[in-house]
Amino acid sequence: MPAHATPPGHLLQLLPEAVVQTDALWEITYLNPAWARLTGHAVAAALGQSLLDFVHADDVGTLRAGMPVFRLRFADADYRWVRLQLHPETDAAGRVISRQGVLIEVTEVTEQILVEVRQRFLRLLETIDGVVWEAEHGIGNTFLSPQVERLFGYSVEEWRADPGFWRAHVHPDDLPEALAIDDAAYNATHSYAYEMSYRLIAKSGKVVWVRDLCRAVVEPGRPNRMIGLMIDVTRQKQTELELLRSDDRYALATRGSNDGIWDWDLRTDVLHVSERFHEILGLEDTPPVHDGGWRFLQQRIDPDDRGRVQSAYCRHLAGESPNFSVDFRAFHGSGRLVWVNWRGVAQFEDGVAVRMAGSLSDLAERGSSYDALTNLPGRPLFRERLAHAIAVYRSMAAKGEKAPAQAGAMSFAVLLLDLNRFKAVNDSLGHHGGDQLLQQVARRLESCVRTGDLVARMGGDEFNVLLEAIEPAEALERAREIAAALGVPYEIGGHTVTSGASIGLVTSVPGLATVDDYLRAADAAMYAAKSRSSGVCVFPADGSAETPPG
Repeated sequence: MPAHATPPGHLLQLLPEAVVQTDALWEITYLNPAWARLTGHAVAAALGQSLLDFVHADDVGTLRAGMPVFRLRFADADYRWVRLQLHPETDAAGRVISRQGVLIEVTEVTEQILVEVRQRFLRLLETIDGVVWEAEHGIGNTFLSPQVERLFGYSVEEWRADPGFWRAHVHPDDLPEALAIDDAAYNATHSYAYEMSYRLIAKSGKVVWVRDLCRAVVEPGRPNRMIGLMIDVTRQKQTELELLRSDDRYALATRGSNDGIWDWDLRTDVLHVSERFHEILGLEDTPPVHDGGWRFLQQRIDPDDRGRVQSAYCRHLAGESPNFSVDFRAFHGSGRLVWVNWRGVAQFEDGVAVRMAGSLSDLAERGSSYDALTNLPGRPLFRERLAHAIAVYRSMAAKGEKAPAQAGAMSFAVLLLDLNRFKAVNDSLGHHGGDQLLQQVARRLESCVRTGDLVARMGGDEFNVLLEAIEPAEALERAREIAAALGVPYEIGGHTVTSGASIGLVTSVPGLATVDDYLRAADAAMYAAKSRSSGVCVFPADGSAETPPG
């Protein structure tokens, strides 16, 4: 016996009723001699065993929940109904340390105990928002809870008076399927749980959608019976039907826009995507449901863009933006990289994001975002990337971090390039020659920047470069390397062409707040470089462009 338990007195040994004591984990710690006389199990053999091992498997939950009447296995292997009201003993913290009670076979107790159990059962039924029922083959309903009148308008008496009442009131359109399920349960060879959804005609003539949670009970020597719980789900069904109609309308609209659709449950991390979503990514044979939403998305995003993509939607979830839209490079099923736009909006409950939904677009099919001639991103993507860099930089400054200009991970630089002598190339070699020059310039620019940097064609012979996570001195050095690379002669259609470029450079500074502020500053620096034929000019904090030394 545990040290905390009270040693049983001598009188307990003499009691005709079986006294049972267990610890907090249901292990039997004391039994008086009456246990052996009642159950046939030896006291010594039972001590140290779990009381639950003697309880019928179907009644273990009942006993643990506090119901005192259950079936106990006697020594002859038969289960008999007993009553054991266990009284818990607790410590100072309110934790159960032991349980004690008197075990009585139900056949030897008065009718009052059975009435008590039945009344407790009926009180429990009154708390359930549904109709609890039992039915037996050839008899119909043997039990029906009073809620049947509130939910369907029929009294218990009129329902139970007709064995075929339920079948007669199921909606005709649902009856064949419901009867097939019902007949299968009546003729089952083993017990099992099942569920039905159908419409029932209420006494008022109203149609009620019912969800029926059922169990077929098969016991030797008696007809099959079913037990169940009928729940009114009319409102839920109407909502589902309206959502389905809404989804159909939305699906039609999105097919017209040629976007892929996605829906992400943030609580379960389950991501649902449309067929078009997978088509954009070259994953046509992939199932539409992904159990690990972010894991699936992360695998598709180019590693150099993952941090920026995650930051974009996290800023939205933190309430810093009403929605999110981010362009990035994604791995296509064929192995190549494709530029896509991922956008969406979150649904919040009590301030917590529980769901996000939106669309995915192929930027190669959106001319304004993707330049077909040079295969570079266009103006919209560049502005979006620059806006993100500005937001991160300003957020650091607002939080009182160390000077952002010294925090290399947050600093960035914008370059605006304008080709020299481009009009002369067009005039001498024609537009086809000019197009080839632009394509070669694009490739040289890409070779001069790091993997995570962005090169974009803004229009005509103007290009922009965004250098992220870079110190001002390193950005200047990179701009000079670009100027040198673009100054090397080009071979176009058998002709050697010299072009070069004028480059305006602006680095992240607190005085510039918007995308347009930075583009205007870079533009001013670029015109200063062109007027001075200096290759690269830097836009300083005081607003005037200067030619860097060296």
